[in-house]
Amino acid sequence: MLTGAFLKKGEVKMENNDVLVRLRYALEIKNSEVSEIFKLGGKEIPVPDVVKIFKKIESDDEEVNYELKCTNSMLDSFLNGFIIFKRGKQEPKPDQPVTPESSIKNKTNVNNIVLKKVKIALALTTEDMIEVFKLAGLNVSKGELGAILRKEGHKNYKPCLDSFARAFLKGLAVKYRG
Repeated sequence: MLTGAFLKKGEVKMENNDVLVRLRYALEIKNSEVSEIFKLGGKEIPVPDVVKIFKKIESDDEEVNYELKCTNSMLDSFLNGFIIFKRGKQEPKPDQPVTPESSIKNKTNVNNIVLKKVKIALALTTEDMIEVFKLAGLNVSKGELGAILRKEGHKNYKPCLDSFARAFLKGLAVKYRG
């Protein structure tokens, strides 16, 4: 059972924009770098549009909205570009396609993909990730983390819910910003 991975009652759903906002804050990424990261991931998003992705707009209902909604394909491009930005471009193997297919297939696996790709980009080990969760006040076992990092469809795969992903992003902010 994933003790920390369940959405708490009354908790607000985390949108793709929220993920980008939290990552940008935690790792102190400038708007121009965000635009460059998107470009490395295969999407041309100029700096003025990057600003719109982060800018909240007033709404009559309780939901938080942004001027420009970050779609799953935009987030996937950002995460792929982030890996290239941090680790360098890797030449594809002969049997691999030049542009990988989108790994974010639906709304349920977004958080799992975010954790996996941030782990790759920042070259984090499992122990590093457990430490990041501890910094956010969440104790996670290797087994719990392994279940979240597994490929969707694997018998031990568990979906990563918002509270778990939010704790990870919070832990990154503590680790990198102090």
